[in-house]
Amino acid sequence: MSAAARSPGPLRITRIEAAPLFGESPKGGWSAEIRPEDSIHALIAVHTDGGLTGYGSVFTDGRLVEAGLGVLRPLFLGENALEPERVSEKLHQNTFWMGRGGTLTHVVSGVDIALWDIFGKATGLSVSRLIGGRYRERVQPYCSLLMEEPAAMRDVVAAYRARGFTAFKIGWGPFGRAMDARLDEAIVRAAREAAGPSAKLFVDAGASDAYWPHGLKWAIRAADMLADYDVGWFEEALKPDALEDFKALRARSPVPIAGGEVLTRRQAFIPWLTQGAFDIVQPDVTKVGGLSEQRRIAWMAYDFGVRYVGHGWNTALGVAADLQLAAALPDCDLVEFIGGSAYVDGILEQAFTLDAEGWLRIPDAPGLGVSLDFDKLRRYTHAADRLRA
Repeated sequence: MSAAARSPGPLRITRIEAAPLFGESPKGGWSAEIRPEDSIHALIAVHTDGGLTGYGSVFTDGRLVEAGLGVLRPLFLGENALEPERVSEKLHQNTFWMGRGGTLTHVVSGVDIALWDIFGKATGLSVSRLIGGRYRERVQPYCSLLMEEPAAMRDVVAAYRARGFTAFKIGWGPFGRAMDARLDEAIVRAAREAAGPSAKLFVDAGASDAYWPHGLKWAIRAADMLADYDVGWFEEALKPDALEDFKALRARSPVPIAGGEVLTRRQAFIPWLTQGAFDIVQPDVTKVGGLSEQRRIAWMAYDFGVRYVGHGWNTALGVAADLQLAAALPDCDLVEFIGGSAYVDGILEQAFTLDAEGWLRIPDAPGLGVSLDFDKLRRYTHAADRLRA
């Protein structure tokens, strides 16, 4: 049989639907706290004329996602869903003047993830095999938790340790915002005591929050304190545009410096990588432009000797995309996993489970390798049926 005879498709895009998620949005620790009824995530379904449907996730208010799809519709209708990078780049190239990096870039992220899901389903291959192959079959998740007062922090970390997690990130909440360095240290101490000496522990200041009150000198002092508790990285220690301060902090900090979750498109990461601002770069696949962009950023970071660990404070489909990338990159050893999020634990036919060592197995089924449970999904969105194939 010839190669041409074995090639699938094309599969033409007939429509793209969004399902805003409401009702159990996890708290973010933000100054203007997320309410359960707020929409900060949406799921996307790309439907095709061949009956295959792919699914993606967007870190944006679902109502903005619906509006963004209306803008993008003339560009994607009739396109070949088996060409994810080309189609996504077409969407980027023809909308940059509307605000590159904003809502439309976030929306394209979900579309791109869904296109890769379709490509995998059409070829019978997992996304990781399509984007380069599998370096590993499992990866360590770190349980991402909000900062609490010390006693509560100890209890929360202990509870997730009992569930099998062996790596933890604590972030946002009162850390830095209470203007009390002793409280900051007490929170970290409580987390380390609960996690145990052998567990990995990371700290996220969350300085992309509104009106972050601190600067470089605070970050340096905080980094020195974190080193005493064997913290693996200090994330978002400075306002997200403070490139020069990030460079200075990285040069002086005894712990690795991480960031980049608010940057979008690969071009935005170039100065941060070329000028040595990060030890660890953390793009979010549901914001940055999807798997196509995330993969390019990760390989660019690799060439600069910067670790890639994706920001994954999103949904189960975001986790699935991160797992596929973790398989396909030579040095990705961690994925973020929100502790207790209904949008991670409660929307799949088979929820993610830890193995005996606290790791996640990376699906090798076609596409993202996971399936939505539409009956469960109806609890969180009025639009679950729009997503069905």
